[in-house]
Amino acid sequence: MYSEKVMEHFRNPRNVGVIEDADGVGTVGNPVCGDMMTIYIKVKDDKIVDIKFQTFGCAAAIATSSMATELAKGKTLEEALKITKKTVAEALGGLPPQKMHCSNLAAEALKRAIADYLKKQGRIDELKRLGLDKLSEEEHEEEVCEV
Repeated sequence: MYSEKVMEHFRNPRNVGVIEDADGVGTVGNPVCGDMMTIYIKVKDDKIVDIKFQTFGCAAAIATSSMATELAKGKTLEEALKITKKTVAEALGGLPPQKMHCSNLAAEALKRAIADYLKKQGRIDELKRLGLDKLSEEEHEEEVCEV
């Protein structure tokens, strides 16, 4: 069902934890299946210099969080915003169709963390330019989980 890479990131997730003084925090969740993710970023010169996550969910949710943080670490904010659910799933060697929502959550949490950082920095014009001004904790689009 899962690729070896998914199982590796599930068994040995990278970047697990909390950054207490994070520059940006993004939280998403799907109450239908119980997957909840928070991504924390530390930014210097518009580059993600540290990134951590906390995820409560299935193997795919944990693996996609781990992979998303690995893909984003060291990237500029604009480069990190190009990380999509497809990027995450492909980096893991694919996901079963019913688990693709997990990679969507990871990419969404990363976007929210970046949006939170830009908002805290007062970079509202940039938020709008990047299309992140509409993101808010309450507006997360829930996807139906097929277990």
